[in-house]
Amino acid sequence: MLARRQRHPLQALQRRSQELKLQVDSLLSESRLKGVLDSSKRRDIYQRCVQLKQAIDENKNALQKLNKADEPAPVGNYNQKKEEEHNLLDKLTHQLQELAVSISRENITEIKTPSEREEDDDSADEDEEAEKEEDDEEEESEGSGGEEEETEEEEKQENESHSQTSKEYIAVGDFAAQQAGDLTFKKGEILLIIEKKPDGWWIAKNAKGNKGLIPRTYVEPYNKEGGQDSSEEGSEEDAEVEDQTAEGEEVKQRTDSHWSAVRKAISEQINTVDVLTTMGAIPAGFRPSTLFQLLEEGNQFRASYFLQPELTPSQLAFRDLMWDAKTGTIRSRPSRVSFILTLWSCKMIPLPGMSIQVLSRHVRLCLFDGNKVLSNIHTVRATWLPKKPKTWTFSPQVTGILPCLLDGDCFIRSNSSSPDLGILFELGISYIRNSTGERGELSCGWVFLKLFDASGIPIPAKTYELFLNGGTPYEKGVEVDPSISRRAHGSVFHQMMTMRRQPQLLVKLRSLNRRSRDLLSLLPETLIGSMCSIHLLIFYRQILGDVLLKDRMTMQSADLISNPVLATFPKLLEQPDIMDALRSSWAEKESTLKRSEKRDREFLKATFLLVYHDCVIPLLHSTLLPPFRWAEEETEAARWKVITDFLKQNQENEGALQALLSPDGVHEPFDISEQTYDFLGEIRKNAA
Repeated sequence: MLARRQRHPLQALQRRSQELKLQVDSLLSESRLKGVLDSSKRRDIYQRCVQLKQAIDENKNALQKLNKADEPAPVGNYNQKKEEEHNLLDKLTHQLQELAVSISRENITEIKTPSEREEDDDSADEDEEAEKEEDDEEEESEGSGGEEEETEEEEKQENESHSQTSKEYIAVGDFAAQQAGDLTFKKGEILLIIEKKPDGWWIAKNAKGNKGLIPRTYVEPYNKEGGQDSSEEGSEEDAEVEDQTAEGEEVKQRTDSHWSAVRKAISEQINTVDVLTTMGAIPAGFRPSTLFQLLEEGNQFRASYFLQPELTPSQLAFRDLMWDAKTGTIRSRPSRVSFILTLWSCKMIPLPGMSIQVLSRHVRLCLFDGNKVLSNIHTVRATWLPKKPKTWTFSPQVTGILPCLLDGDCFIRSNSSSPDLGILFELGISYIRNSTGERGELSCGWVFLKLFDASGIPIPAKTYELFLNGGTPYEKGVEVDPSISRRAHGSVFHQMMTMRRQPQLLVKLRSLNRRSRDLLSLLPETLIGSMCSIHLLIFYRQILGDVLLKDRMTMQSADLISNPVLATFPKLLEQPDIMDALRSSWAEKESTLKRSEKRDREFLKATFLLVYHDCVIPLLHSTLLPPFRWAEEETEAARWKVITDFLKQNQENEGALQALLSPDGVHEPFDISEQTYDFLGEIRKNAA
């Protein structure tokens, strides 16, 4: 039987793959049937995951070395069978990785309240530092003694491997070793690549024979005739590293690998991010912010656009704004997705280098189906402490004078029927480059949380600890910081500690009570926003209903409508400090109302209109207020000073009339757009 296996190597590997598949299936079934496992059982399952993963890797390596010439007899569809076998092994690897991650989370990161988690941070940091020191010592010993202990047999195998798979690459930048085991090199140096690892760190040898790990983004294929290797083979090999994807997901070939993007950027003089990566100022997994770029393209992904009513496919009526004659207001609109999301914290987010200054840390989120954005892009700014710069926190339930930009409580609404509907989170920083003063936006990692399982059942309302991916949402297999994952070797405990150091986002999905459900049902069917300003959005929607549905002389009229609130309110969603001013002014006014007045819907709307005219209209057109600019601390401070001074004057003078008539208050020239609402120009047209 053994001799027969040697005569038919592909068949032997196929049999071995089937044995491994049975073992993986058995392990998965055992982990499901046992329900809640105790710590010893979870540890046992995790160890078996590691062992099976090693066996699968061995089988995969053997499969890659097979050639058709190794078969003693012709084999039909040889390449196809080999590819099917490789796909099976990839699937088994993915299943084991998912199981190992879930077990690791149960062992290490059991969900606690934010206060409990904060108490554990100090001890966790000490463990991580001790583990880091132990890692460095191990790698130093391996780096110093590895070459001396290499046997003649290993050298022979290595030389054979060189002749088959090695390739010369040229360094496109200087790289200094970050830790023991790395290989230092200079720009222009020729390196021989011995092994290409999927985490982006390759094993290379220089001209002196020194070996070590190098980042793949620092080298390009090289040929002796022309220097750089422009062959298709080289680009395809580079793309393979980035094109790893989970089972069942479409493989999207990357046509913009790192250094091809750099070459294009040089020609366009916009290569800042690539230069920062080359300099080591940012981790290899950082990218230009995808969601920020979408926001910059226009208003298609802004909340002000999604707040407007939507037309039916016939464009003869409003789809999500209807009148309820019984209640005398707009009709409630239930949607497929309606819940509250709380951002708790971000942990182990890598720090950028000293050459750039961080102006803002934030999370951008939107509804996503794996291919396109289906809602507005909502931004929540994070806070952090100098003692723990890798931990970002948010402020749930913003009240009082706290800015709505810090509100970690977000409402989510969508009526999309996509089975792959979920929330895309992108962690980002706004930065300024110290040497040039150039500003930009970087993504520090992203994660996609599907809202429905394979059966179409909504995921449960609970706390989720989400591990971040590097690159863009359209890249697969990229890590935020490959230098962390490449240490994932050794004991099970060591691997668990490595998982603990992975960048992650902690969020909580909250189900709705009756009051929250009633409030959200008055909003557009698709919208993401801050919970602290939801009552102001509802006022706007109710006024929209009055003007467009109740008071319009005829439904066929498309004339301009004189209404400064409808004309200007959407601008507040792009200027959150003025939204804060309105929220503060309304809270102050509401505190003076009687209980009977608060129950009178028409009285509340009339009072809200007075507050709006007293607060928002003068501010929006004041020449004292600098234009809103994102993440500019001086501008934000100057705007807030103007706003607080104005609100203080309003309070002292019981309204804005005196400020409006004062010669000290200079305003922009009057424009008819301040007063007119063109609903045909503002409304959303149904894509169907």
